[in-house]
Amino acid sequence: MGDMKNYESRTAKSRRLYSRSSNVFPGGINHNIRFFQPYPFFVDSAKGKHLNDIDGNRFTDYWMGHWALILGHSPKPVADILATQVRNGTLFGTVNPVSVELAETIQKLMPRAEMMRFSTTGSEATMYAVRLARAKTGRRVIAKAIGGWHGFNTTLMQTVNYPFESEEGPGLIQDEGQYVESIPFNDLEASLKVLETIKDDLACIIIEPVLGGAGCITPEDGYLQGLQEFAKKNDSLFILDEIVTGFRMSLRGAASIYRLEPDLFTLGKIAGGGLPIGIVCGDKEIMSLADPISRKDKEARCAIGGGTFSANPLTMSAGLATLNFLKKNPGVYSKIDRLGSMARKGLEKTFAEGNIQCKVTGAGSLFLTHFGHEQVKDATDVATSDRNMLTKYHLALMADHDIFFLPTKMGAFSYVHEESDVKKLLAATQEIVSSGILRKKK
Repeated sequence: MGDMKNYESRTAKSRRLYSRSSNVFPGGINHNIRFFQPYPFFVDSAKGKHLNDIDGNRFTDYWMGHWALILGHSPKPVADILATQVRNGTLFGTVNPVSVELAETIQKLMPRAEMMRFSTTGSEATMYAVRLARAKTGRRVIAKAIGGWHGFNTTLMQTVNYPFESEEGPGLIQDEGQYVESIPFNDLEASLKVLETIKDDLACIIIEPVLGGAGCITPEDGYLQGLQEFAKKNDSLFILDEIVTGFRMSLRGAASIYRLEPDLFTLGKIAGGGLPIGIVCGDKEIMSLADPISRKDKEARCAIGGGTFSANPLTMSAGLATLNFLKKNPGVYSKIDRLGSMARKGLEKTFAEGNIQCKVTGAGSLFLTHFGHEQVKDATDVATSDRNMLTKYHLALMADHDIFFLPTKMGAFSYVHEESDVKKLLAATQEIVSSGILRKKK
């Protein structure tokens, strides 16, 4: 059960296509995390909660487009508006009215978004946020969490992968990392000690309210608030990276849940309705540093752009349709949060009954299983858990039960998932536990 032979026997067309893909893309993929052994299956359609691959397999999806699809794949409100917009144009290369509507909608939901700038990726949004922080403060150092993921921009590609003290890889020059300092997530005392040593040159602290890619880790009480307090007292900016949590944890983001008041924050994923987006938002005075009209002196203007496809009418329309649906249907959050809670409790119970040590982390609709640990509070705990066992578990779900998690990554519920899906996940997990494949060989 759950071995690779079963997966390979069901995905022969994907195996052949992956061979072709490897000739045109490094590693055969266009995002590093999308590869898994022996090769990823290729999807040719998706609807609701299902992915359909080129071999005719149908998977219940918990990856949900990097957690971006809160309404599921191709939800009708979004698909309908996109069909209309495609006929009216996909890229104008100039300003459009729906971008103003989307921005005003975000502003009403998140009042601290006094001004914003749309881009096409989250990596751009966080790059712009730290650039604005340096422009505002005149300081150089950026503080981020160990394991914190803010995209592939050069500035923030530090202490992302375990072992965190190692270089992130060739192509990143050591000089670029000397102005980035890392702090341990969920250890306020140790974090403040680090911040004290750099406070005179500290431009900002940038942090995910829930560590996403590092392992679905929620903040302990007081941690985020303590960082914010330090930043405010030090005249440094407090930046919240809500690309994962914005519009997923609540309609008003994680900032409202944890009662935070960031100077700047970033949004993405759900805000684009399934299309590419990144947004940097925040204090009007700070955002105005990028105003090319009032700041005609180039030396005085912070150069943040947006790119060719920024605020394109397709993304703007999809994002607006998604947020309007969420506004009109507040029950979306109570439903997906309930499913998330059921999954976390049910999985911990199932593994405990099978005498398999694990901790299931998460909040709201997000969740991830960690084997070999009873407590998980930071990225090091995640990295030192039994990742091989987690990969085996996710592959068994995929190969034998038509349930898809991107191996080792957290799952997310969408509005189209039901309690029956949780029951199916728990029954599949029970079968995998009973099979013994998650037992370490002696």
